[in-house]
Amino acid sequence: MATIHDVAKIADVSVTTVSRVLNNRGYISETTRTKVYKAMEELNYQPNEIARSLLRKQSNVIGLIIPNVSHPFFSELANHVENYAYGLGFKMLLCNSQHDKVKEKDYIEMLKRNRVDGIIMGSHTLQVEEYINLSSPIVTIDRQISGDIPYISSDNFTGGRLAAELLIRRGCKKIAHICGNLELQLLANQRTDGFQAVMKEKGIPHMIIQTDMNVFDQMQYEQILHELFQEHPDIDGIFATSDIIAAFAVKECAAAGKRIPADVKIIGYDDINAARWMTPEITTLKQPIAEIGKTAVDLIMKQMNQEPFEAENILPVTMIERATT
Repeated sequence: MATIHDVAKIADVSVTTVSRVLNNRGYISETTRTKVYKAMEELNYQPNEIARSLLRKQSNVIGLIIPNVSHPFFSELANHVENYAYGLGFKMLLCNSQHDKVKEKDYIEMLKRNRVDGIIMGSHTLQVEEYINLSSPIVTIDRQISGDIPYISSDNFTGGRLAAELLIRRGCKKIAHICGNLELQLLANQRTDGFQAVMKEKGIPHMIIQTDMNVFDQMQYEQILHELFQEHPDIDGIFATSDIIAAFAVKECAAAGKRIPADVKIIGYDDINAARWMTPEITTLKQPIAEIGKTAVDLIMKQMNQEPFEAENILPVTMIERATT
């Protein structure tokens, strides 16, 4: 395997000059730079990125920890984070925690060992102290863990209100809200708060149905919805806390012989791409997923450069009305 010394010998320059070319430090003539690149290509030389990061004290790598890479919201988020970071000259390490405390902690330790420049936390299984003790810049998504650590969230409370108000305007008399487990300290719980506030204001009968602690386990959604229609056949409105749950509601309505939107009206949350692929297409609250990804990377950069930043970053939601309402 070729070394930096081999490159220097072929290019007829010093090892220091090769190092300066690799790290883009100091003045290097274009002639010398070309000679070094040609020597690297001839030898198929691959720089040691870890050694270079130690020298620069910067790895140009950002870690993203998410709970479930197969969930469309997180896969779309990861796509936007990677694409935006790459445009700024950074790579992304993707970690799939699967809601496992041990796995999440292992990934955090791995990212620390690899000296990543920052960590974007989309998975929140561990206790707050685990995050506060990180020395790297950190951004959390949908969870506030410290006044010093920036976080990003959509305007969940407004989203819950908008969903409730639309279902009421469409004439729904008995509405179910299916949400994640409220014992988890997530800002997404505010969707439920906004929904309930409107229901109580208007005096509309409603119910709140929570998933178990593994909120992204899709196997439970079908059972939850099947039991809902069995026990409450007069339900005529559903606000689901994600488009995936809303899609299962569409499926269960078909199984129960209920027409959408004539018999049951359904609203989801996120506006993932799949919401438009369903038949009927799903009405949903649009989270600005691309903007969330961009904001997360920007907040890492600001912390790296010791620039001022906003700790609270609440992004607006938009009602996208489609065929299920």
